[in-house]
Amino acid sequence: MVNFIEPSLEETRLLDKSQTLIEKIHKHIGKKKKFFSLEFFPPRTPNGAVNLVARFDRMSQGGPLFCDITWHPAGDPSGDKETSSCTIASTASNYCGIETMLHMTCANISCDLVLKNLKKAKNLGIRNILALRGDPPKGEVWMASDENLRFGADMVKFIRKHFQNYFTICVAGYPQGHPDCTSYEDDLIHLKEKVDAGADFIITQLFFEPNIFFKFLADCRRIGIDVPIIPGVMPIQAYASLLQLVKLSKLEVPQYIIDDLEPIKNDDEAIREYGVKLAVSMCRELLSSDDVPGIHVYTLNREVATTELLQQLGLWRPYQSHRLLPWKPSANLKRLQEDVRPIFWSSRPKSYIHRTSNWDEFPNGRWGNSSAPSFAELSDHHLFYLKSKESEEERLKMWGEKLDCIEDVYHVFQCYLSGKKNKWGYKVKSLPLNDDELQPETSLLSDQLYRINGHGFLTTNSQPAVNAALSTDERFGWGGAGGYIYQKAYLEFFMHKKNVDFLLEVLNDNPRVNYHIIDSHGCYDKTNADRYSPIAVTWGVFPGKEIIQPTVVDPISFNFWKDEAFSLWIEKWQSLYEPESFSAKIIQSIYNDFYLVNLVDNDYIKGNCLFDIIDCVIAKSSLE
Repeated sequence: MVNFIEPSLEETRLLDKSQTLIEKIHKHIGKKKKFFSLEFFPPRTPNGAVNLVARFDRMSQGGPLFCDITWHPAGDPSGDKETSSCTIASTASNYCGIETMLHMTCANISCDLVLKNLKKAKNLGIRNILALRGDPPKGEVWMASDENLRFGADMVKFIRKHFQNYFTICVAGYPQGHPDCTSYEDDLIHLKEKVDAGADFIITQLFFEPNIFFKFLADCRRIGIDVPIIPGVMPIQAYASLLQLVKLSKLEVPQYIIDDLEPIKNDDEAIREYGVKLAVSMCRELLSSDDVPGIHVYTLNREVATTELLQQLGLWRPYQSHRLLPWKPSANLKRLQEDVRPIFWSSRPKSYIHRTSNWDEFPNGRWGNSSAPSFAELSDHHLFYLKSKESEEERLKMWGEKLDCIEDVYHVFQCYLSGKKNKWGYKVKSLPLNDDELQPETSLLSDQLYRINGHGFLTTNSQPAVNAALSTDERFGWGGAGGYIYQKAYLEFFMHKKNVDFLLEVLNDNPRVNYHIIDSHGCYDKTNADRYSPIAVTWGVFPGKEIIQPTVVDPISFNFWKDEAFSLWIEKWQSLYEPESFSAKIIQSIYNDFYLVNLVDNDYIKGNCLFDIIDCVIAKSSLE
């Protein structure tokens, strides 16, 4: 009896509404719109995983159609470690918003374990599999662990048997024949068997001359292989890694390339420049053909050469043109209809996605009452890719090996905003609550933010008021062309509790401003907003659509956010110092004596009073 895993009604509804990867590929082919995709491999260490996630974020800005993650043959069988293929693929899909494909191999694995891994991939929201025979661990001879999983075609049949059309399935093609196959012709026959078993498209092993691919493509079409075939390319980046790759995959590298590389083999920069130039020339010839829908780049987990290649080919597209919402949506099947989030996690979107990953449903069209049972509580925010990208040594340089006074903390925040070096001579590239670089719109507020941070109003999040900016605007735009974007001015910051009465006094004279003030334990919790109704702070108006409201301020969510926001002072900053040191006590004083505040100016047309309010508080405080 076939063990088919029936999709739920919700999954069926979303599957019908959303495009699968193969549908996206055919759509690009129909429009003659060339695309690119990227391959990465799981790193060996947790720190490497954190750095790779940051690379996903940067490289996704170019608009890849998808990325794929290779299978770790000797990796974590449970797929739960930070460095496992499943975890890395899940992170790319769920937290970086990239359409992701996971490799699945037959090497040293049973049918039961394959089924377990496929179920896990499905539960993680992954919908694409690259089905491979795979290679054995280094130094071992290929042996099938299960007679039912000996070849790539067996893997395709297995996936279709148990999951029908849930997964888009890709298979590998070898333009020069698989090294273990008896002949090029036999390998083509095996490729057709994989396609006949249910493969949706093909990605080729890399090669170095376009005529090799065009011959392979013609031979495939001649024997009835009619699915899309994407050429796999790799810009040469290092001499040693090229030789290792040739040894492992038995690739044929033209002699003229070896001869060209020999004089520069010890100059990595020169080799990279040569490799990019060679790849650009080959890819231009490939992409000039209507039969080549795009290219698949083997990145070797490096980004410089890959980005240069794609930019020179004109395939790298600025992220702005792909920005469907002011925040990057997750690619998880369950979250495809999510279009509303609280603004508090703007600087830590991965944390928000993780903390809501077990929700039964996600808001669509409006946020609603977040105390509803379907939303549930937010889970813990500790996860490996939420760790600092910088090492402890780097963070000490940015935030101070030794703090002499609380004003040193103010100074660090100012340096992050200004891009200037701190008093210790280092640039501040991140803060405990801001993992990434400043958003483009922040530059409009940089002078005001710099000023108030110098007075101890330590900002974590802000946005200016916007009245009918074009949806294609470089700073504020999202949602595609033809619409208009609106924003209420928003400001979120930590301030000393001594300023609370002054702030409330000033706010009494500004009734159009909503506020929420809370301490680390929630003992002080004051707001003039309805505690059960969200406030829209960003919305868009588009032709033929309802108003889209993707960002809100929600009092209930703010209580969850404050737990995370306060804890980051301790986890990321105070933990750098000896427990009883003066530096540690300064950070502890912020945790104990500062309150977290958010302000919303509801007049989005004028919308410039928030900094005036803070300036009034500063003036009153100075007179005390």
